Amino acid sequence: MSWTQPSRPSRRSLLAGAAGVAGAALLTGCSDGGASDADVTIPLERRMRESAVRDSTRLLERYDATTAAHPALAARLAPLRAAVAAHTAALSLTPSATPSPSPSRSGGTGAAAPAASGEPVPPKPEEALSALADAERGLSESRTIDLAGAPGELARLLASVAACGAVHAYLLTSSNPGATS
Repeated sequence: MSWTQPSRPSRRSLLAGAAGVAGAALLTGCSDGGASDADVTIPLERRMRESAVRDSTRLLERYDATTAAHPALAARLAPLRAAVAAHTAALSLTPSATPSPSPSRSGGTGAAAPAASGEPVPPKPEEALSALADAERGLSESRTIDLAGAPGELARLLASVAACGAVHAYLLTSSNPGATS
């Protein structure tokens, strides 16, 4: 009888990876004195924030498409979607209202509805949750990589949002939909 551990990262490995990236960011943060930090940091931070907001907006659209295709998942997805909307607002350069779910809802036929990214929502709820978890995981990994080049406060925000995305991926694929931590 063989037992295998589910393939999900432990909290310790996630923190170790983030610490390694943060350490690399500190080491590469030194300048040669050629350009002032203000000249480089402001445009870089703006570009990074705009990119992060676009990525979060696409993820929100995936949540909306999944909920439209599978209305029975709406209650399970609502708190995760709300967190992604809060991340979008926090990453935004201008304060704005939290994006709300799109008003267009399908009849919930379970047919593959296209996500805003052009990828169809899988017709089975379990597969739709798995696809959403993959999107969360991919964005979390991307944000962890972006930490190396991010200025201080944005790096802290990206680290927090990346960690939250990893938790979302876990919750989306856990067998207990009521689990919250």
